[in-house]
Amino acid sequence: MRRREFISLLCSTVVVWPLAAQAQEGERMRRIGVLLPGTANDVEYQVRMVAFMEGLQQLGWNDGRNVRIDTRWAAGDANLVRKYAAELVALAPDVILSLGSASLGPLLQATRTVPIVFATILDPVGAGFVDSLARPGGNATGFIAFEYGLSGKWLELLKQIAPSLTRVAILRDPATAAGIGQFAAIQSVARRSGWSCARLTCARLAKSSARS
Repeated sequence: MRRREFISLLCSTVVVWPLAAQAQEGERMRRIGVLLPGTANDVEYQVRMVAFMEGLQQLGWNDGRNVRIDTRWAAGDANLVRKYAAELVALAPDVILSLGSASLGPLLQATRTVPIVFATILDPVGAGFVDSLARPGGNATGFIAFEYGLSGKWLELLKQIAPSLTRVAILRDPATAAGIGQFAAIQSVARRSGWSCARLTCARLAKSSARS
């Protein structure tokens, strides 16, 4: 899916939940908070914001007329992320848009009531942001970077390339929550294929290197 189509779909989610549900109340000014990890002059984020605003306009939401957009740029600064997360929550917006785990985590610490729509999260379940993909629970929902099952396809491709392969080692960092769902998908494929799936974590690898 192209970036513009993706952001347009994201806009639809933002608008439908909870803005459209309250449309019968008239043209009351709504409020959307946006917390971005980059800088305002970053070309990639500029493109995303333009697409986001265009998507809102196509659905009848115009900044300054029936919706107000409060945007904060954290510029990769963790302290600014926490500060801006608190600022946006204090504004009592109808919904907050968040990009990336670095922004979503502080927002969830700041509020468990304001609806949050996130994008480009690798593993929201493994990171503890949502209960599950089917039933997120809480006040956050959104889009993952890619479906976990794709990780299992890596093993399937290996099997096609080397049919005689029977043992696979997985190297992953246990401190990275994003790897939990991916590793589970890989294990599932390995078991179905009758392979032995051995896990060697980065921590164990580091110890082995130190001894050698």
